[in-house]
Amino acid sequence: MSTTDRRSRGSVALKAVGLLVLAAAVLSFPSVAANPFILSVGVVIMSYAVLATSWNFVGGFTGYISLGHAAYSGLGGYATGLLVIHTGVNPWLGMLLAGLAVAVLAVPIGIASLRVRGASFVIVSIALVLILLLVFQSWGSFTGGSNGLRVPRPFGPEVLRPEQHERFFYLHAALLAVALLTWWLIDRSRFGMGLKAIREDEDKAQALGVPTFTYKLIAFVVSAFFTALGGGLYALWFGFLDPIFQFSILVGSYMVLMSLLGGIRSLFGPFLGAVIVGYAVEYFKNQYGDTQFHLVAMGLLLGLVVLFMPDGIIPAATNLVDRFRPQKTSIREVTQAELAEQRRTAGPEAAQADQQARTDDGTDIPTSDSTVTEGARS
Repeated sequence: MSTTDRRSRGSVALKAVGLLVLAAAVLSFPSVAANPFILSVGVVIMSYAVLATSWNFVGGFTGYISLGHAAYSGLGGYATGLLVIHTGVNPWLGMLLAGLAVAVLAVPIGIASLRVRGASFVIVSIALVLILLLVFQSWGSFTGGSNGLRVPRPFGPEVLRPEQHERFFYLHAALLAVALLTWWLIDRSRFGMGLKAIREDEDKAQALGVPTFTYKLIAFVVSAFFTALGGGLYALWFGFLDPIFQFSILVGSYMVLMSLLGGIRSLFGPFLGAVIVGYAVEYFKNQYGDTQFHLVAMGLLLGLVVLFMPDGIIPAATNLVDRFRPQKTSIREVTQAELAEQRRTAGPEAAQADQQARTDDGTDIPTSDSTVTEGARS
């Protein structure tokens, strides 16, 4: 086995071990949480992780920065609550139907908004949130208006609040796992390659035959679907919806900050960012009450990320580790004995081809144990 193969297998094994450790840490959190408040903070962080990962289907793959994704989480939450209240449908089925409804609604929104890029797209995404905020505040007879909407919880009164926190923590973790798996599958597909080509240079991708608008629209709808599911699950856990919070530009900004902080081009970047930002937000709120100090802290954090780690923590850490690894080259030196061993293990067909090549050009293989160079894949 070559050094490259051993290094590749070692990297895969290391990633597998890291994934198992991460899964064990997440699943064991409810049992080690000191009190119900800490457990509720864990639920909030997992909710942020779902929203940030859902946002990353658009931001990470296409490079389109949306500050208005709170529109889809808010719609998912309200649609879930209204379905449960007015139709009596099973809460989990209602959450799924709400996600599908938001995904369908995201199609015409995407068709209209994805025709613009850059700052224009950001403005359109913000405008959508503000429009929905006004609609849900004004339509009091249906949405509860500024008084909010109380959502029935899916578990009966016999289930105490700490146990509900635990159940919803695992439900958020399951939804996060599905979103991460979907992101991972897309990342390794031909569709994902097309999306990343759009992110790097959309005009070149279109010139090479990539159906850029269709690809962007699919990623946009998938992102809206998972964001709506995250909003619906939060509504069932929290039990109360306020349009000012649900349709807040600040929520969309948190999604962007979490993804940028962890690394929008990495699978677990939004999750890492959600852990850091979610904990920081809850800490500042707990320490400084109703003040807006947490907004100042988040602004400073965003500025530091943009200045010193524009690609995020995970890419920065990966680049730092790569500096201490042996540099890969496209040409490696092998001895004549190693080359002969490679030809022997390649089979009789390779030996016959080699013999034919020597006969054609009149040369022979050197018999000394000198060093020769061989092209190798980097």
